[in-house]
Amino acid sequence: MKTNQIFLFLSLFIIVGAIAFYGGMKYQESNQRNNFLNNLKGGGAPGMLGRTTGQNGNRVGFRPVNGEIISTDDKSITVKMPDGSSRIVFINDKTIINKAETASREDLKLGVKVAVFGNMNTDGSMSAQNIQLNPINSRREN
Repeated sequence: MKTNQIFLFLSLFIIVGAIAFYGGMKYQESNQRNNFLNNLKGGGAPGMLGRTTGQNGNRVGFRPVNGEIISTDDKSITVKMPDGSSRIVFINDKTIINKAETASREDLKLGVKVAVFGNMNTDGSMSAQNIQLNPINSRREN
């Protein structure tokens, strides 16, 4: 009799554990789907899933900066954004700069429209991973 009770308890424990595991997997799948869709609605990139938010609710990590170059030097450019604010963007040797074809730092001139993709720094500046010259969105604005 005691053996039957132990067997019954272990069987129920395993069944409840399996159901809980399955439920947790389904919950996580729905979370990932919702996060993906929320990132797309907010203009985020699919690779940003699970990233935390920073100041003003902006996502920390890979975010685009769009606007016009208003200042440039060897290590950075300053981009005036459509809302009138500006953002410092740091450039290094690994930063890819392109137009329809690959471009270089010499193509980063004042007045050029850009879309910058990279990681946001805690001070509000950005470290660029990719800079697109004359992006499609800025052409529609003109």
